[in-house]
Amino acid sequence: MCYTLITGASSGIGYEFTKICARKGHNLILVARNGTKLQQIAGELQQQYPVKMVIIPQDLSEPDAADHIFKRIHNESLTVENLINNACFYIRGPFMDTPWEEELALIQLQCISQIKLIKLLLPDMKLMGRGRVLNVCSTGSFVPGPFNAIYCAAKSFLLSFSEALGEELKGTGISISALCPGGTNTPFQDLHSRKKSLLNPLMEASKVAEIGYRGFMRGKRVIIPGQMNNLQVFALRFLPRRMITRLSGKAVYQSIQTTQT
Repeated sequence: MCYTLITGASSGIGYEFTKICARKGHNLILVARNGTKLQQIAGELQQQYPVKMVIIPQDLSEPDAADHIFKRIHNESLTVENLINNACFYIRGPFMDTPWEEELALIQLQCISQIKLIKLLLPDMKLMGRGRVLNVCSTGSFVPGPFNAIYCAAKSFLLSFSEALGEELKGTGISISALCPGGTNTPFQDLHSRKKSLLNPLMEASKVAEIGYRGFMRGKRVIIPGQMNNLQVFALRFLPRRMITRLSGKAVYQSIQTTQT
């Protein structure tokens, strides 16, 4: 019996992935910090769909998080065919002022725990001759991000890693996908100051997850949901890097100022 493992499954895009996968018949391993919330979600979904649910309360910003998750999977003889690395949080503000402890936690989560989880799960996928990994990145993966420098750098790392590993695993039956949403209407970020507009649209988390799921199941390498997000990422190819950095920083700075007033 195979499972789909989803991190950050208790809210936002991760929660939407959980609902989609349950509806599609996936047995699920749900990982998030809030075990009570995970139990509630599992109970609700099992009333609607005949799927197996395993709950693993775990904070992926902890140094041994991936090992703890893998130990639980190994001890219960669970087979993970699909992995959705969705867990993340957001830090913004001048780098001189933001707490190092939070930045270290973000780096641990995005650049170490989730990568190690892939490392631990790949051997079994190789034995099966099949498997899928989806890393939730961001349109911020494509730009330097003044005033959210660590977040954008971590997402850029994750995108680069996903594309490189996907190429390494070509022909093995294992696909690596990167989902790069733009602004999304979730509790993940403090988006109260952001408004829907032509240049800065907010997508619903359910729509992002639906698009992400379809691309993930097809083994698409990079998935950018939304026409405007695709257009913006395409346009970045033609702009000077310094201009992109300045515009990105200005947008985030204005958002911070709006939130504070």
